[in-house]
Amino acid sequence: MHETVKFVTNPSVSRDYAPAALFGKGQAERVRKFHQSFSAYQPTALRNLKNLAAALNLNGFFVKDESSRFGLNAFKVLGGSYCIGRALAERAGIPDRELTFARLQQEDVKAAVRGMTFVTATDGNHGRGIAWTAHVLGLDAVVYMPKGSAPERLQNIRRLGARAEILDLNYDDAVRYAAECERKYGWVMVQDTAWEGYEAIPTWIMQGYTTLALETVEQLGSEVPTHIFLQAGVGAMSGALTGFFTDYYREKKPVIVIVEPNRADCIYRTAAANDGTLHTVDGDMDRIMAGLACGEPCSIGWEMLRRYANHYVSVPEYVAAKGMRVLGNPAGDDTRVISGESGAVTSGLVAELMMNESLNELRTAIGLGKDSNVLCISTEGDTDRQNYRKIVWDGAYPA
Repeated sequence: MHETVKFVTNPSVSRDYAPAALFGKGQAERVRKFHQSFSAYQPTALRNLKNLAAALNLNGFFVKDESSRFGLNAFKVLGGSYCIGRALAERAGIPDRELTFARLQQEDVKAAVRGMTFVTATDGNHGRGIAWTAHVLGLDAVVYMPKGSAPERLQNIRRLGARAEILDLNYDDAVRYAAECERKYGWVMVQDTAWEGYEAIPTWIMQGYTTLALETVEQLGSEVPTHIFLQAGVGAMSGALTGFFTDYYREKKPVIVIVEPNRADCIYRTAAANDGTLHTVDGDMDRIMAGLACGEPCSIGWEMLRRYANHYVSVPEYVAAKGMRVLGNPAGDDTRVISGESGAVTSGLVAELMMNESLNELRTAIGLGKDSNVLCISTEGDTDRQNYRKIVWDGAYPA
């Protein structure tokens, strides 16, 4: 497969902000209240990379560093914990406003949810968040991983007490297998991929991600980004955050750019077709960005991206590697950000846009220049340390 940077621009970004409220500031405040009820909760850092901004001829470059989230090295636990909390609350008849970790630990709730088992498919980070939440709540979790998943990620999940295995299936087929197990065994599936009849739990997962967005705007304060770059797998995180930032900034909404790998660019293909149909990527999606190895869009996420994202970009492998190296080898006295393959792809694209003349057309279309304030989300740390060192230390793969 010939890999190259490809993009399509949204011809009609909506100014109807009402649908964005599903993931907006009011909802995010309720979600964060739940996350704050866990003793492990601390806001993650927003890194102001002033020297990197200067080196790239930008006005500002901010990176939200999710590597310390709940001690799990990735943001995914935000969605996993909130969706499990909501599922337990629904089973026990707890109103959303009363949802806290302490309430879920009370005996009436434990009696109501006894025997519940949660099942999911994951490349690693989401499954680890599900396993962690089930563990702290004293519940069972079963996690299926697609072929090619890193053994380190599998072991991290198993150490939390979940039953986990790597299947000889790609990610989307692993999701279907998990759904079959839900039907067969009466388990509760907790997946951020939505389809007809399965929408409540994916929505809760997406709402869980808005905690990091609420933290970010509070940390930015009076600094308003002109551009936000968001990576997409199925489009759940990027869709939720696109909704949040649209609701929060409204008429001052930054330009939002969605970034995917060439080998799993279902959002880009759906946007490029612009025919009202969700487009998929089939077969093996072997690549370094395991967290984005998803071939079927989340319908709920796509609805936010269709309405409010400005550009959709499909990138080669080397862009993620570039981002890992740039963040891991900081300019001047900038703080080092240890960012994994999926976490660093947006920063890598920004660096390429500002340094690679062959991308002038895309840079111009996005409007990126010396007056731009850029925000990226580093969604994971070195969750596969062997591969991280191979790329950042050795520079061995990809070129």
